[in-house]
Amino acid sequence: MNAAIPPDHLMPSVQLREVPQALLDALQARFGAQFSVAMAVREQHGRDESAFDVPPPDAVVFAQSTQDVADAVKLCAQYRVPVIPFGVGSSLEGHLLAVHGGVSLDVSRMNQVLHIHAEDLTVTLQPGVTRKQLNEAVKSAGLFFPIDPGADASLGGMCATRASGTNAVRYGTMRENVLALEVVTASGEVIRTGTRAKKSSAGYDLTRLMVGSEGTLGVITEITLKLHPLPEAVMAASVSFASLADAVNTTIQIIQMGVPIARCELLDGRTVAMVNRHSRLSLPETPLLLMEFHGSPEGVKEQVQTVQSIAHDHGGNAFEWAHTPEERSRLWTARHNAYFAGVQSRPGCRVISTDTCVPISRLADALLDCVTEADAAGIPYFLVGHVGDGNFHMGYLLDPNQPQERVAAEALNTQLVQRALRLGGTCSGEHGVGLHKMEFLRDEAGAGAVAMMRGIKQALDPHNILNPGKIFTL
Repeated sequence: MNAAIPPDHLMPSVQLREVPQALLDALQARFGAQFSVAMAVREQHGRDESAFDVPPPDAVVFAQSTQDVADAVKLCAQYRVPVIPFGVGSSLEGHLLAVHGGVSLDVSRMNQVLHIHAEDLTVTLQPGVTRKQLNEAVKSAGLFFPIDPGADASLGGMCATRASGTNAVRYGTMRENVLALEVVTASGEVIRTGTRAKKSSAGYDLTRLMVGSEGTLGVITEITLKLHPLPEAVMAASVSFASLADAVNTTIQIIQMGVPIARCELLDGRTVAMVNRHSRLSLPETPLLLMEFHGSPEGVKEQVQTVQSIAHDHGGNAFEWAHTPEERSRLWTARHNAYFAGVQSRPGCRVISTDTCVPISRLADALLDCVTEADAAGIPYFLVGHVGDGNFHMGYLLDPNQPQERVAAEALNTQLVQRALRLGGTCSGEHGVGLHKMEFLRDEAGAGAVAMMRGIKQALDPHNILNPGKIFTL
């Protein structure tokens, strides 16, 4: 066995389908310079942030319009060749890997903000628009889009994985903020789901079906989102604790008391040390909560006073406030770079990132036990959490030349997920299932529910060409 390859039971099922030369010729004729079979381009579209190594796609199409997407899907459907949607490549669960071969359909050039309806608090855009690009486009109207997964992900990818992030505790996830979609189906037909109205009871909720479907039911080509007014007042703070238990119990009490906190993020002491080195900060290297408060000046003041009192009761100290936008940006940029800080702490490593989410009352039970297990295993890791909604991530830092580390990390992940499920939680709070969590989905949802999902997939994609091998196998 090659030392850099994990054992067979940790590898995704790779079942490559033959891609006929006739299809490649047809794609070349239709797309010209927007089509590539160059190995460098294919390899770029065959890797994400997961720990899986899979052969690259057979070809790449760079779509620039809905018609491009429809034509590419129609051609692939004619030859029953897989189509794998690609945004910016920031997936953590292997969503964009071509485990059955096929064509990577890159929509990153579909990056136009089409319509801003400021009076209705909605925006319509193409899937390649990133969250930072969107917020830059709408800030002059006094609006913002709050879903913030950390990476500057594309909105199409965020829809596909039902992403959330640091603001979810107050503003919800993509599920709550997507109003309507334009989607290319497995046959190449263009359909629309939903409207700009804030609610509807007309027929099946196809928008919600597509949000979180990970590219297995259709290719998203247009998105209508809710926007939110920029808050009148914003205050950010960090507070340190002597123990993880104190930080977690502070979070639980904040949420249970109904404080409308916008962000509540946890880093353990070793992760704070990584962030300090990476971002050149001097935060106390003990368990840390990063918080942000939105509202009117008086409302924010009341939130801050309540949270300070709760934190003080749990031994919180060294409150530091970020008053200016520059100070807040520096603080949150450091948090968002925690993943890269972890990777930098062990050069050449690969990361297995966990993604469990539990009811807020069970957060301490889930998080503290998994930290004890990781410490006992001796595998380097970082810990960050959107703990305000019960979601946290362990990032196990693995030497790719030591396959036993991969085995140990996967065992820790299995224990963590099983505990979360026992506590009424989920195997994936925001990253999606992809390749990595297929077995866990069956444990969580049950065989009957997974069978129903398969039935939906087979009805909408009878030849299994849309991102096959993800979420479940057929």
